[in-house]
This record gives sequence, structure tokens and C-alpha cells, in this order.
Amino acid sequence: MTTYAEIYAGWKADPEAFWMEAAEAVDWIEKPTRALDDSAAPFYRWFADGVCNTCWNAVDRHVEAGRGNQPAIIHDSPITGTKHVVTYAELRDRVASLAGALKAKGVAKGDRVIIYMPMVPEAVEAMLACARIGAIHSVVFGGFAAHELAVRIDDATPKAIIAASCGLEPGRVVHYKPLIDAAIEQSKHKPDFCVILQREQEVAKMIEGRDFDWHGFQYGVEPAACEPVGGADPLYILYTSGTTGQPKGVLRPNAGHMVALLWTMRNIYDIAPGEVFWAASDVGWVVGHSYIVYAPLLLGATTIVFEGKPVGTPDAGTFWRVISEHGVKALFTAPTAFRAIKRDDPKGEYVSKYPMPSLKTLFLAGERADPATIEWAEQQLKVPVIDHWWQTETGYAIAANPVGIELMPVKLGSPTVAMPGYDVRILDEAGHEVPRGTLGAIAVKLPLPPGTLPTLWNADDRFKKSYLTTFPGYYETGDAGMMDDDGYLYIMARTDDVINVAGHRLSTGAMEEVLASHPDVAECAVIGVADDLKGQLPMGFLCLNKGCNRPHDEIVKECVKLVRDEIGPVAAFKLATVVDRLPKTRSGKILRATMVKIANGDDVKTPATIDDPVILDEIRGALTGLGYPAAG
Repeated sequence: MTTYAEIYAGWKADPEAFWMEAAEAVDWIEKPTRALDDSAAPFYRWFADGVCNTCWNAVDRHVEAGRGNQPAIIHDSPITGTKHVVTYAELRDRVASLAGALKAKGVAKGDRVIIYMPMVPEAVEAMLACARIGAIHSVVFGGFAAHELAVRIDDATPKAIIAASCGLEPGRVVHYKPLIDAAIEQSKHKPDFCVILQREQEVAKMIEGRDFDWHGFQYGVEPAACEPVGGADPLYILYTSGTTGQPKGVLRPNAGHMVALLWTMRNIYDIAPGEVFWAASDVGWVVGHSYIVYAPLLLGATTIVFEGKPVGTPDAGTFWRVISEHGVKALFTAPTAFRAIKRDDPKGEYVSKYPMPSLKTLFLAGERADPATIEWAEQQLKVPVIDHWWQTETGYAIAANPVGIELMPVKLGSPTVAMPGYDVRILDEAGHEVPRGTLGAIAVKLPLPPGTLPTLWNADDRFKKSYLTTFPGYYETGDAGMMDDDGYLYIMARTDDVINVAGHRLSTGAMEEVLASHPDVAECAVIGVADDLKGQLPMGFLCLNKGCNRPHDEIVKECVKLVRDEIGPVAAFKLATVVDRLPKTRSGKILRATMVKIANGDDVKTPATIDDPVILDEIRGALTGLGYPAAG
């Protein structure tokens, strides 16, 4: 059996041969003659002279191979109480029909289409229909505010918008259509037309001549064949938050994306064609693009499209029900989902209600996986719990435990080791490598591997400034961490979450790890707040397990002592408070930078990605209680 070390060394010795071999997994219209084109560095292009189609590889080729009756998508919606299966043959017909209708309305190769959908199979079909005809899709998370949608309309200049009439949250309907109408009214660019999937929970009011019903739009139209596209042509634009308030449009090319994702499905996730893979995310985020839609379908696996929440739809056992009913082999979700489940069901009583013999692995990503959450998941599920680390920009794991090659020893707090394609270094502020075990900025030596962003949409200079300027010759990840003597990586915080307390550089992530180990703490966040004497001081926010009725001041004292014992007096950790919940993005990331601004009395613009803006007022109240009047 080939080991990870041998495979990684093989990539490093001959990257060209490594990626050309990986490219054999793709069904090419014209095979590429080489992997990397570095003639325009730092704008690297992979498989640029290859010709391919992502939709063909994700759908048609499986039908052609005689596997049309295999489930491609299992849609499970505890919110509506419905479940249904879409086979590969059905998916091909539905995608070809929508693609034909788009083509008949003038959408052509290279045109942009914005998709604004909830977690329904039609969202996947819309993405694939764009890929089928070479149009570039840009999925915007359903329910995003009208202004933020307008900003994306003006940046992407789409020919069309594909949307649903509404989205569904526990106990409420989210009205999509009024948001779309308001966004188009605000935007300078006006799309030619909109296609609206009318859901029975809310039928939207249509604007004649501009809006078309999903089903009527496709009636009587000739299905579209797959259009050949260049390997380096864009498949999609996915917007990620920018520091200027202007979102950054991450570009994803067709060929490198397919090659990389196919490699990861087998080698990282250990999934084979026909097996069931569940990424419990949303198509609006990069995890949804890579591991709800493209990777499982490219491989010929079955993917789960889940419209629900880890708790509250109806309870903390919903994940276990889905795994049990549908035979899920691997679950991929965010640590925040498991913290929510652990908070509602700390003893794991729901786990025993659902037999899960199919489940072999749990993968976590999206936020740092604290050891307490990993240990709880291991105890409950009795399967390996694998933390791995990646970004919207990379599209797949930078560091992981490659279960399909070998399950390497798990070290709590580490996403394990760098994957082939990523030469990861830990640098100081001057760009020099630091000794093993020392905290520094995490950077990746150029070129980045296939499938990662080659640039930003219509923003080459911003791409260089955002990612390539701080450390010349490297991609700046924006994360801080360290590497141990075995090459295991530790992601401790975003670079701007490393705080300076009286000249000591300290990781807020390390403090969070200690706080999360307290038996009453379900979830926590540590931020650095301005201090006249020490420059910055750490401040902790603690969410407690359900059913915990001990005095809060006792728990706070214990947590302060824990940090002092584990990290030392140098951390100067004295400020902590109990809160009911933390401000998060819809994908589960804690909005630490926003909390810092509130504490420091800075102007705070409510982030477009926030799940519930009301939480910011709760944080202001907690900070005022800690003696930070500026927060109020």
C-alpha cells in the first residue's frame, strides 16, 4: 500500500506527472498536453489546452456507463416533511431541459447567471445547467439582503437570475422574491430575465415580461447538449467577504476543479461510486459547491441535499436520522453544527435512537475544531473524526487526514498534514520561516494546485494585493498557526485574531481550546480588545450546555483559572462572560472581528453574512456588563 508520505513526496518530485496522472479520472473532449501553464505567472493556469465539460463529467457520463437508475440526489427536508430521490438519468433530463431553455433565451458560453436558491434539488440542477452550456454561475446564499445581492449583480453583470419564491427556516418563510425585486431595482446592471421556482409555501408575484415560471419556462424547449469549454475557462464565481466591504469574486476554472475534486473524493474522503456522501452545508457556500454538488456527482456517488438544521428540525437527532435512513458513509459538516448538537444533547441520548452501521467517518471544516468537540463526537459516534482545513479560495483541503490513502494518527487540534499540491510554510512578519512549534503566518508556496483560484473576477490587481503581496512567492492564507516536528499543521486563528498582550503574541484559538474543555461550556469565542496598559487583552464569551443551572460567576471563575493554569499568567485572561449565543455567519463562522469592533466602540456595519443581527445587541449588552460602555 502506498503511504501518504510516498504520495506527497511523489507530487513534490514531479508535480506535472502527478497532476497529469490525476487528470486521467476526467472524461476529456480533448486531453491536455500538459498540466501547468506558468507563462503568465502569478496567474497560473492548469490544463489550459484541454477541452472538457463539467456537467458531462458530473451527470451524462454516468448515464452513458449504464448507471442512470442510481440515485444522484437524495433530497431530505425535515422542514417540509418531504423526501425524494433524483436518479442520474432524471438529473440529466432535468438539467438538459433547463439548459436548453436558458440557451433559447440567449444565455451563451461565458455569460453569467446568478442563482439564489434554498436547499432543493433545483438549486443543483441550475448550477449544472449553467455548466452544461458553458455559462458561469454565481450562487448567492438564499435570503441574502437586497443590497448585498445588488452589489453582486453589478459585479457579475448576469444575463439571468434563477431563484425560488421563498426559503424556509424553522417556523418562518423567508421571502426571496421581494429581495430579488429590490436588488434589481437598486442595481445599475439589469438582468434580461428571471426564472422563479414557485414553492407551495409561498407563490411569488411575477413581473410580466421579466419573470418566468420554472416549469413553464422549460415547456416545449429542445434539451441542450454539453458545450465544449476550455480547461481554464471559468465554471463559477463565488463571492467571499472583502475587507473593503466590496465582495471578492473567487473564480473557479473547469478542468483543475474536476481533477482536484475527484482526487479528494477517493484519497481524502474514501468514497467510491455509488456510495452516499453528505456534506451538511448549503449550496451558497464553497462546501456546497465542492461537496454537495460537484465532487460527489463527478465521482458518481450519491449526494444528500438537506433542508434543515442540526437542531430544531425537529431535534438534536436529525443528523443521526438522515445518516441512518439513507446509508451515509461519510458526513462532512462544520464544528459549529456539532457544538449545537452537543449543547442540546450533551449526553448523546439521540445517538442511540438511530442505528448508523453505514457511517465510517466524520469530517469537520469551516472553523477550528476544538478538541472538546472532537472528543465528544468520537465518544458518541465511535468513528474517526477528521478535522481538515481549507478556504473558499482553495475550494478543497489544504491540510487533511487522507483516509483513502491511510488514516494517519489523529492529533487533537490539528487538521493533520498538507495535501499534495500544497507546500505549506510558517512565516514571520518578514517572510522568513520560523522554527517548528513557533506561531506564525501560514502561507503556501506558489504555484497553488489545480482547482484553486487563478485570480478574482475582473480584479487581477486586487487578487495580487489580497493574497500575493505580503509574502512574495507565496499565497497568504490569512491564518496563523504552527507546524510540529511531524509536519502536522495547527491552525490557531485568523492572522488578525493573534493578539499582542504586553508584547506577547498569543493565539485566541488556543484560549478557546482551553475554555471549550470546561464541562459546562458548549461553545465559546475569545477576542482581543484594546487596552491602554497592555495593548490588547483577551475577552471570553461562553455559551453553556442546555440544562446547566450553576451560577454563571462560578463558571466564569473556573474558566479564568483554566486559562491561567493551561496557558499561564502571560495570557492576562480575566475578562469573561456568559452569553446565550454567539454572532455567526450562516455558514457557522463566529464573527469575532465584528465583536472586537463593538468592544472597541468602532462603527459597526452589520455583516451581510450574519445569521441573526439581533445577536449583536445581545453582545453589546454583555460587553456593557463587563465595563465596556463604548459597546453600548
